[in-house]
Amino acid sequence: MLDNAARKLINPPLNALGKYLAARGVTADGVTLAGLVLGLVAALIIAVGWPLLALVPLLASRIADGLDGAVARASKVTDFGGYLDITCDFLFYGAIPFAFILMDPTNNSIAGAFLLVSFYFNGTTFLGYAILAGKRGMETSAQGIKSLYFSNGLLEGTETIIFFIILCLFPASFSLIAWIFGSLCFATATLRIVAAQRVFTPKEDQ
Repeated sequence: MLDNAARKLINPPLNALGKYLAARGVTADGVTLAGLVLGLVAALIIAVGWPLLALVPLLASRIADGLDGAVARASKVTDFGGYLDITCDFLFYGAIPFAFILMDPTNNSIAGAFLLVSFYFNGTTFLGYAILAGKRGMETSAQGIKSLYFSNGLLEGTETIIFFIILCLFPASFSLIAWIFGSLCFATATLRIVAAQRVFTPKEDQ
């Protein structure tokens, strides 16, 4: 929901930096993998009990996640690059809640499991929609130039990053925040299914 507004703010500096890095031989896939490593480092730091310190690599990983696309646009956009990007994103999104579970399994396990299930469900509706949209030759630039069809929703990448920041700032409230965000993920997935039914059902069957 906030991705468009965020993109208008961050794309100009990212595009400029992406051109600079591409001109010096930095690859988009390399930036994607660097972002994943930073994200997993953040998860490790959370797991050992230092969530506030984890904000540094966590935010750096998300900058890299936006920067890889800028490097690709300045050099060469590939389908594999988009595939690698979304794969690394999903691993990162799962690693952070798992890290909070490891940090305090007694208090965080149930809410963390609920959150991970909601991510799994929401991610499935997102990727399934993208597959069907690609099969039909549908295109959109609403979420920027992407290798996959990015359907919008109640919760998008920006909201998830804000959610992770809040968790790092208020780790003692993980369970409450996870229940709320997970419920919103379920709502987002459900709304996407409704949209998919409207878009992908033949007109004569509606």
